Formats: sequence, C-alpha cells, structure tokens
Amino acid sequence: MEKPYLLFLGDVADQLAAKTAQGIADWRPEWCVGQLRLEGCNADVRLDEISIEEASRRGAKTMVVGVANSGGTLPEHWTDTIVAAIEAGMDVAAGLHQRLGEVPRVAEAAARHGRKLFDVRHPSQRFQTGKGIPRTGKRLLTVGTDCSVGKKYTVLALEREMRGRGMNAEFRATGQTGIFIAERGVAIDAVVADFISGAAEWLSPENEPDHWDLIEGQGSLFHAAFAGVTLGLLHGSQPRALVLCHEPTRRHMRGLPHAPIPKLEDCIEPYLQAARLTSPECRFVGVSIDTHLLSREDADRLLKETEDRLGLPCTDPIARGVGKIVDQLERL
Repeated sequence: MEKPYLLFLGDVADQLAAKTAQGIADWRPEWCVGQLRLEGCNADVRLDEISIEEASRRGAKTMVVGVANSGGTLPEHWTDTIVAAIEAGMDVAAGLHQRLGEVPRVAEAAARHGRKLFDVRHPSQRFQTGKGIPRTGKRLLTVGTDCSVGKKYTVLALEREMRGRGMNAEFRATGQTGIFIAERGVAIDAVVADFISGAAEWLSPENEPDHWDLIEGQGSLFHAAFAGVTLGLLHGSQPRALVLCHEPTRRHMRGLPHAPIPKLEDCIEPYLQAARLTSPECRFVGVSIDTHLLSREDADRLLKETEDRLGLPCTDPIARGVGKIVDQLERL
C-alpha cells in the first residue's frame, strides 16, 4: 500500500470502533496526512480534519477505512466517500470482513480509474494445520480478560523497549490494525478455524535462540464469541511468555452485557493450561492494565494492588512503559 494515508472514520458510534485508524495514528503518524469523518462520527484520532480534495493536495496515496465494526461490513452510505477518494486518485484499503470489491460501485470505480483495493483482513497465504512441533526462538503472546484491552499496544511497547535495549525482538501482527502498522502479518480471525494454530506457527517460525517474536493476541479465552481464535493462537504460538491485558473500568465483555469480566487471578491458570499443550514451560511475565480512564491516584493504587496480589510486574504500557516486564524477559 502506497503512503501517505488518509484515515477514514466514517460515522462510527464510539472511539473503539475506530481502533484501526487510532492504531495507525498512534504508532505511524508520519504515514498520515489527516482524518476524514462523516457527520455524526463520535471518534477522533486527533489528526488534521481534511477533505478528500485537501488529502489529494497533501499527496495522499491510499485512503484507509480505519474502522472495525461488529460483523466487519461496509455501511452502504460510506460508498460515495470511498468512490470519491478513488476518483481523486487514491487506492483504498480496509480491514473488514467484507471485501471492498464486493461493493459494485467501489469495484467499478477502481476498475475505471485504475486504482487498487486492499483487503488486509483476507490472507493470500495458504496455511497448514498446526503441528505443535517444538521450534527454536522465543515467543511472547499477549492475552486478555476481554477483547480490545490493549494486547496490540502492549506488544508494540514491548518491541520498542526491547529494541532500545539491543534485544532481538519483532512485532508479529495478527489483526488488521497490526498489519497496517507492521505492513505484514495475518488476520487470524479471517483464517478457517482448522488452520488458526497453523497460521500462528507460520507467523512465528523457527528463529535464532535469542530472537523474540512478540505476537499480538486476539479475543479472550473468556469471551463467548472470540475464545476460539484465542485458543488457536495459544497453541500455534508456543509462547514461552504471556502478558495478561486488562481494562479496569469495563463491567462486562464487549458486546455481551450479560457476561461479566473475569477476575484477573481467575484468568491465570486457564491461560497457562491452554498454552502448555504446546509450550510446557510457558509462564506469565507481567500484567498490562490500561489506566487512561482512571485518575493518577487510582491508577497508582490499582497497579500496586494488582502487582502485590498476583506477584507479577504490573504496568500501563503507554503511560508508564514496560521496562519491568522486559526485565523479566531478559532472564528467560
């Protein structure tokens, strides 16, 4: 995908629905010329608010549909904006389950103007089933009490800290946002179920003994909708280390108001038991908590109480860094 990008947020209902645009804006702001929102949009990734015409003047090469809605479909009323971007000379990229080319007007406009359509959620690679054969190299996987609790941001923060220390580490993207950030990876939730663990093995193959693959987690073992993809990642990643991610203000699983968030201590053993099928020495090395909705005082208290209760390093990876977790990794 050619850069720079125009990030399109549509008219999504909340900030979390624009997490793809948010991730690109947070981790690759130099790739972006601005954001485009429709009337009624409740998300804002804090880039310049610009039109398609202005984006074109700024040299935008690709408009990224930066949303991740339930079901992964493209709202019909967004079509005019997407077609206008194509007519202005931009390619279009999205991470939805619905392919851009499945929308007739979008496909016709792209063909007419010679523009490319990128559907990063749909892997072109063919995968084998998982084998569980031990392989060299080290791997870390982030797991969560729920979906959308900071698993991607945690591994990106770990990669930055580890590389800063001269460690051999690489982020491995398993979702559409991570793929936009890393420019490679595989959207695990678009892989046929039988091949999820095999896709994770392909994504993090044998490597040098000191090399760490930092694998972006997906879903949650405790979420009724997304536990399957989490389990496949656990088995295929063969993680030597796990980091548990949590959002403390959430009272129920995202999208499931009848399902409460599990206690952190109740998550440890199920994750270890699942991971140890293919990685018998797997262990937790830390807890990552998103505290941005808490006061500084409440965040300090929560992090310390959690660390004392679980006996694991506990931090907010964005506000406070991940140094104490990397200290643990240097010993493995």
